[in-house]
Amino acid sequence: MLLGAHESIAGGVHKSIERGKQATCDTIQIFNKSNSQWRAAKLKSDDVDQFFLLQEQLGVTVATSHTSYLINIASPDETLQEKSLLSLKEEMERCNILKIPNLVMHPGSHVGSGEEEGMNRIGKNINRLFSELPNNKVTLLLECTAGQGTNLGYSFEQIAHMIDLVEDKKFIGVCLDTCHIFSAGYELRDSKGYSQTIKSFDNIIGLKRLRIIHMNDSKKPFAERKDRHEHIGQGYIGLEGFRNIVNDSRLRDIPMILETPKGDDLAEDIENLKVLRDLVKKK
Repeated sequence: MLLGAHESIAGGVHKSIERGKQATCDTIQIFNKSNSQWRAAKLKSDDVDQFFLLQEQLGVTVATSHTSYLINIASPDETLQEKSLLSLKEEMERCNILKIPNLVMHPGSHVGSGEEEGMNRIGKNINRLFSELPNNKVTLLLECTAGQGTNLGYSFEQIAHMIDLVEDKKFIGVCLDTCHIFSAGYELRDSKGYSQTIKSFDNIIGLKRLRIIHMNDSKKPFAERKDRHEHIGQGYIGLEGFRNIVNDSRLRDIPMILETPKGDDLAEDIENLKVLRDLVKKK
């Protein structure tokens, strides 16, 4: 089992590996550039070399990157679509350079233009993205969302439909966020509800598409469609929900990444990872 957290790249992408080690991570998620800017400076070769070297020396892998929050390929605004696609392409290229296998993306918001139209734009733009990256080796992961506002991807059916719209499915997958799906109305808190949720995911999307799990408790009650992350066991999902996940043999090889609140000393990451590891049943 690979447990980890999202770690900062402040000071260079290689610094995320050191932070991951400090936080007791097996693996980490990063932004591969500033998450609040459209474009980024070119990666420095020394930083890239250190990025690879530290992973080997410290035994911390990078499971995935996460896209900038600015990106919205579902937008009806053509200018925003173009900026989003250009930024997404750049992030995919950076993942290829850094040999990061996955890139997580929130599918996007239809901004009042309608869900079907928004999903069609997502499919169209992903197809264009892949056509412009013929040597791509990175899997783009659509993240399940909580369904706030006009955000798409709050149901397994929507995620499956967007995947169906992608012509070349070799590099398309899914990131499941526990807080998001709980907030969207998928039960995790007891074994019966959890089993039904995973069965539904497998039937509608397929567990073979699941590449990353974001491990976040929820500050908001069930099915409120609010995206508010909480420390493991301190929110409305509770410890039993996470016990179900970490002891599910079908998910054993899927990296599980924290996106919970924390300070610079990473003490919260260390504590949350300890809580998750303590939930794993001893053989």
